[in-house]
Amino acid sequence: MQWETVIGLEIHAQLATRSKIFSASSTTFGSAPNSQANAVDLGMPGVLPVLNREAVAMAVKFALATGAEIGRRSVFARKNYFYPDLPKGYQISQFELPIVGAGEVRIELEEGEEKVIGLTRAHLEEDAGKSVHDAFPGKTGVDLNRAGTPLLEIVSEPDMRSAREAVAYARKIHSLVRYIDICDGNMQEGSFRCDANVSIRPVGQAEYGTRAEIKNINSFRFLERAINFEVERQIDVLESGAEVIQETRLYDADRDETRSMRSKEEANDYRYFPDPDLLPVEIEDSLIESLRATMPELPEQRRQRFITDYELSAYDAGVLTADRATADFFEQGIEQSGAPARLACSWLTGEVFSRLNRDSLELSDAPLKADGFANLLARMHDNTISGKIAKQVLDHMWADGSSADEVIDREGLRQISDSSAIEKMIDDVIAANPSQLAEYRGGKDKLLGYFVGQVMKASKGKANPGQLNELLRDKLQG
Repeated sequence: MQWETVIGLEIHAQLATRSKIFSASSTTFGSAPNSQANAVDLGMPGVLPVLNREAVAMAVKFALATGAEIGRRSVFARKNYFYPDLPKGYQISQFELPIVGAGEVRIELEEGEEKVIGLTRAHLEEDAGKSVHDAFPGKTGVDLNRAGTPLLEIVSEPDMRSAREAVAYARKIHSLVRYIDICDGNMQEGSFRCDANVSIRPVGQAEYGTRAEIKNINSFRFLERAINFEVERQIDVLESGAEVIQETRLYDADRDETRSMRSKEEANDYRYFPDPDLLPVEIEDSLIESLRATMPELPEQRRQRFITDYELSAYDAGVLTADRATADFFEQGIEQSGAPARLACSWLTGEVFSRLNRDSLELSDAPLKADGFANLLARMHDNTISGKIAKQVLDHMWADGSSADEVIDREGLRQISDSSAIEKMIDDVIAANPSQLAEYRGGKDKLLGYFVGQVMKASKGKANPGQLNELLRDKLQG
């Protein structure tokens, strides 16, 4: 039987507020366990939550970025369940009236095809604490620093039909929340994590199959592997004559498999009801318009502008605009240097990216900053250095944070553009290679590269390549 995969994602984006959603506790990552949890976060009797206005503003910005409906009146509810890392015995979330309603996200697939993924909703909620299983032998610790951290849970329609589509969608949301500065997107720290609802059905069947939810996936690579494993598992179950059970599963990256965690709860299992301690949230037009005025250029808009204004390919424009910091770095480089956009694109996506990958760095943490990149581009653009020498210059800049100008002067790497000096080196090389000269003039044109190499060697790589080639051709032709 031919099977069709059906996938929906629930993405939890930790909002970049300085304090928690219902208390004044800090949201800074990495502090000592339980040092950032006050009486509200601990669920102590008699305390009352107070809504963080900035969390509401960030949710509205997400709605504006996705063209989604904004819930002018949203309500917080209590979602009741009992876990050691949930001190109140319930989570404050939203149920029937979320802050963000239906919207859509357009994704680009590898084949150049575009697809629209529907957004069901996005609602505000508080995060739970964290159970720590490896700190105390035979025991589990609870760290409540994360309890109460504001989350925006972004729920998609089940519109994705492959793991690659799901990854493309997750990457798009990841890029979007970083562009609009509502989430830092740090998956290693848990700021951006996914739950995948996966089911299969016979091709042509309209009814959905029974789904399994894979919880807390914290990398795009693991998301793809988890979905692919789960699809194969469900196919094996159905083709063996058994039934898929609706359940929550965990992905084990070490074994590259999903395994059962618990039976999947339905909404009525959580006994949702409006939180009596929190008033409904009423959003006025003035707030929406003030936030709209602060919205940056979005990734798709910027991508189209890069194609039009800088004459970049759709692929290059997509690479540069996938991350706001990268796009800003690129534009600052060409604006300050006056260099062609294609030169900046080539060096950023080539030499700079290769060093980032080698050193496992993000661009924001790199020793090369945007003004330094502009300085390097400017020296290539004005022919102070050649592209070959520029790689040496970049290595020095990367190692010690020097500017391109400092490295060029310190290392004596300034390109030789004096025609008379280049001619002298050419004459010396020709005089030293009479047999090769005869062969060249006899029709062996490939020897041009030999002569170029010899002159470059004599100049220690500093001869202006354009001038060298032009003068050398004239000299060789006699």
